[in-house]
Amino acid sequence: MTTIGFIGLGVMGGPMAANLVAAGFDVIGYNRSPAKVQALIDKGGRGAASIAEAVRDADVVITMLPDSPDVEDAVIGAVGVLAGARPRLLLIDMSTIRPDVSRRIAAAGAQKGVRVLDAPVSGGEAAAIEGTLSIMVGGDTADVADAKHVFEAVGLTIAHVGAHGAGQIVKAANQLIVAGNIGLLAEALIFLDSHGVDLDPAVRVLGGGLAGSTVLERKAPGMLAGNFAPGFRLALQHKDLGIVTAAAREAGVVIPLGATVAQMVAALVARGDSDLDHSGLLKLVSELSGRPLST
Repeated sequence: MTTIGFIGLGVMGGPMAANLVAAGFDVIGYNRSPAKVQALIDKGGRGAASIAEAVRDADVVITMLPDSPDVEDAVIGAVGVLAGARPRLLLIDMSTIRPDVSRRIAAAGAQKGVRVLDAPVSGGEAAAIEGTLSIMVGGDTADVADAKHVFEAVGLTIAHVGAHGAGQIVKAANQLIVAGNIGLLAEALIFLDSHGVDLDPAVRVLGGGLAGSTVLERKAPGMLAGNFAPGFRLALQHKDLGIVTAAAREAGVVIPLGATVAQMVAALVARGDSDLDHSGLLKLVSELSGRPLST
């Protein structure tokens, strides 16, 4: 049985760890909040009181943390993963962080004899629960092959997209598309409503045509209901779009639509809406148009 140390049992990490337990892995979970660790224990996993304890007996360690500094601290900090890792440990960072940080962690791992993959995911909380995440993986081919059975327990679409950091670049592109789609969906809903269109059948028929998307399918119902309970918080969308814009600037490419939606998300975060779901973009579009959406 493969033993997996899982660090970060939040909205995404919690259900992912639970799916690994259900798939037959021995999962040792660590989270700063003891309640999240207990939730994993209740599902058949084991709990750890520290990163060191989660890593000590692990064959594989997965990190699922909010941002680049969190991952750096958990992995290369004084009491991080690398401090207590066994030789040939496979470290899979499934967080969404800056590509340069992923490459730096991979280099630090290599110095310690630890194999590292960056494997950010897409699909949100629903896909994490269902075990149907899309996983974009950067790193060495042999290490990706060794991680296949782990990925298949939490994801449905798995792609090795290149060397270290490539997974994060693809995730950045994913977030660019998602944010743009949500912004345009928000505009479309206000546009339709302003003309007195019945929104439910309108959304249904749009979903059956070329405008259909996972974003429309999963986000439109909550937007129509005015329900912005977080599945993916605007604060995290803001962080991810910062990664996108920085990487685009570094590559010398322009993202005019992406830059606009990034500013809209930044405005929502700045005014205190950071804990809303990213579909909360509808609130700003509605206010800019001077009309609330009919519900």
